[in-house]
Amino acid sequence: MTHDLVLKFENVTRADVGLVGGKNASLGELIGELVPQGIGVPPGFATTAHAFRLFLDHNHLNDVIPHLVSQYETGESDLARTGTAIRDAIASGTWPADLREAICDAYGQMAADADEIAPAVAVRSSATAEDLPEASFAGQQETYLNISGEEALLDACRRCFASLYTDRAIIYRAAQGFAQGVVALSVGVQRMVRADQACSGVIFTIDTETGFPDVVMIDGAWGLGENVVQGAVNPDSWQVFKPLLGEPELSPIIARRRGAKAVKMVYSEGDGASTVNVETTTEERGAFVLSDMDVLQLARWAVLIEDHFNCPMDIEWGKDGPEGDLFILQARPETVQSRVTPGTLRTYSLSRTGEELVTGLAIGAVAAQGPVCLIKSAADIASFVDGSVLVTSTTDPDWVPVMKRAAAIVTDHGGRTSHAAIVSREFGLPAIVGTGNATTTLQSGQSVTVSCIGGEKGIVYSGRADVVSEEIDLTAVPKTDTRIMLNLADPGAAARWWQLPSDGVGLTRMEFVIANTIKIHPMALVKFDDLRDAEAKIQIEQMTAHYPDRRNFFVDELAQGLARIAAVQFPRPVIVRMSDFKTNEYAGLIGGREFESHEENPMLGFRGAARYTSPQYRAGFALECRAIRCLREVLGFTNVAVMIPFCRTLAEADRVLAEMQEEGLTRGKDGLEVYVMCEIPSNVVLAGEFAQRFDGFSIGSNDLTQLTLGIDRDSELLADQFDARDPAVEWMIRHVIREAHTHGTKIGLCGQAPSDDPEFARFLVDCGIDSISVTPDSFVAVKEHVAAAENARQWRFSHKEAR
Repeated sequence: MTHDLVLKFENVTRADVGLVGGKNASLGELIGELVPQGIGVPPGFATTAHAFRLFLDHNHLNDVIPHLVSQYETGESDLARTGTAIRDAIASGTWPADLREAICDAYGQMAADADEIAPAVAVRSSATAEDLPEASFAGQQETYLNISGEEALLDACRRCFASLYTDRAIIYRAAQGFAQGVVALSVGVQRMVRADQACSGVIFTIDTETGFPDVVMIDGAWGLGENVVQGAVNPDSWQVFKPLLGEPELSPIIARRRGAKAVKMVYSEGDGASTVNVETTTEERGAFVLSDMDVLQLARWAVLIEDHFNCPMDIEWGKDGPEGDLFILQARPETVQSRVTPGTLRTYSLSRTGEELVTGLAIGAVAAQGPVCLIKSAADIASFVDGSVLVTSTTDPDWVPVMKRAAAIVTDHGGRTSHAAIVSREFGLPAIVGTGNATTTLQSGQSVTVSCIGGEKGIVYSGRADVVSEEIDLTAVPKTDTRIMLNLADPGAAARWWQLPSDGVGLTRMEFVIANTIKIHPMALVKFDDLRDAEAKIQIEQMTAHYPDRRNFFVDELAQGLARIAAVQFPRPVIVRMSDFKTNEYAGLIGGREFESHEENPMLGFRGAARYTSPQYRAGFALECRAIRCLREVLGFTNVAVMIPFCRTLAEADRVLAEMQEEGLTRGKDGLEVYVMCEIPSNVVLAGEFAQRFDGFSIGSNDLTQLTLGIDRDSELLADQFDARDPAVEWMIRHVIREAHTHGTKIGLCGQAPSDDPEFARFLVDCGIDSISVTPDSFVAVKEHVAAAENARQWRFSHKEAR
């Protein structure tokens, strides 16, 4: 009977879930099928469901456990007494001789293979209903790390058996509809990777918040991975773009975020516990736990695993300190986004928001309201008030019974792959993790709104905001000959719109990334040593501490911010407008006041193309160009085109194009397209000459209206006269579209007018415009307006021909 009590991982496949549970079945599949393809997986073995049932039978528990469960289910006993009684009964059981022998023999073989007397192992629970596509069972059973020696191993296996009946596991199975008695427990015994001397973490092969399928998301921290899984640390995180991973010369890491990593879990030395948390050093907190090469290797492995299992995956990884090798420790199906019905998109909006109280990483693109219930430790869980916003430092599986009764969850610590994040997604709750200060800022009873609808940044507002939701049926969006594109600026929110059937991005404002992510004036980086503003200098030193050349901070952050927008639309075109701050806006950046003059009318002042070749900003423009080169040549987003704003004259256009060429951005080289904004009457009057210099125009209707009618677009006194439908403005638009087409140049419009006014959309269609670029929330409405206009136009033509 020994052969079916213990199985080596290499003798297990994913068809054996009923025998060894989902976790161990996946490990066996990885070792048997993917290790030969180069993926590293530590060896080990698994006890089977037969072994678990034999243990119960040997200790006469097959009648005891159902009786105790029945008492709980009928209300004769409470959960705590039931769980304790079952766990105590299992923990006090003895080993059947043949099962004990099978486990010890398998461990002995592992020792011989490793040439060690008592190798350290990880002992993990794997329930036979675990890691299914419809339920994560995240952390419901126990894991024991750094177990060494036969007796310690047997004790850990017995504790794993008992953990099938933790309070949280009993509740979770009931919530998921699994009968308590049908689930068995397999124990996986896997050689420990010395991640305590290096790092470990979690990988998802899908954007866990939006379901965007083309990214690999990696979290990591120093030491053993339990801190990342449980959310005890704010980890480092990366996003890697899958479609470009096969190009060896590229490095498609589109996001890189350094976490605080305040503690790390390491092996304990002698206090009875197998692991312990210790504080990280200043150097460890300031450094990334993985090199870019490591990140790319893990991402490639993750794609291999996803392709093999044919579904999005949730993966744990570790790096061995002594040897520096990477290993995959576990792989299971992702259980939330993979179940979302395609073809629908639910959007949320907020109004009447109160004061912003705390921020962190947003989990779940929804919003919720309620009173705060602050719980600082698991010992106080019983005081939770149903329907409240649970605020705590971090969560672990013991918190599940109250998490499912919460309106939302807010934690001080944790990343996107932490326990709080995973469980919140599964329960459909908004959560904000890694706030750093929620438990010290928020008070019990305080009324708040938890908003996760603004992209990656989650915000807790004071009071109850108005929440409006809308469901969009994407299957009903009409097709149009006119290309409808998106205006996207926020990298953190771009992935929310990946399902929209757009034709690309017609406008990405570079200055949004500069203002919200970089925050530093580029010239303050170029001339950092000469900076007189002492406060700004300190800020810049802190923000760029890990860059020997501070200018590279600007280049990297800008390239990655834009890459996250380009990735969502790849390979469709994404037009990035070079910076178009006004002088007063540039002055508001860190260190900016020393480099900007005061202007009475910045709207008509030193902005756009004029800055790029001026000695006052030329070096800053060079950094913008370097970021675009990095975006296209290093990250691989050749779908990115650039656009020059507020280009007043032909001579100015020639100077800018020459300056770009000097910086390695030559129009036409490697398919680079360069567009120009059409927002000044001179662009219309000399449209033919501008068309010879650029690949396309994008009409900026607001500035063109302002400069055609001579009306300040921000003037309240003249607001009723500011109208893009004015005959003079319409003449400008009609003329430049005709000129562009005469010269074989593309032309589009980026602005709000077509979404506000169906008649304006019809006007543009009648003029024959190639594309219209709008905000994502207006996309469907504009599509419908344009489709109606195209149908009406076709009807007119057909009736004219009939006559």
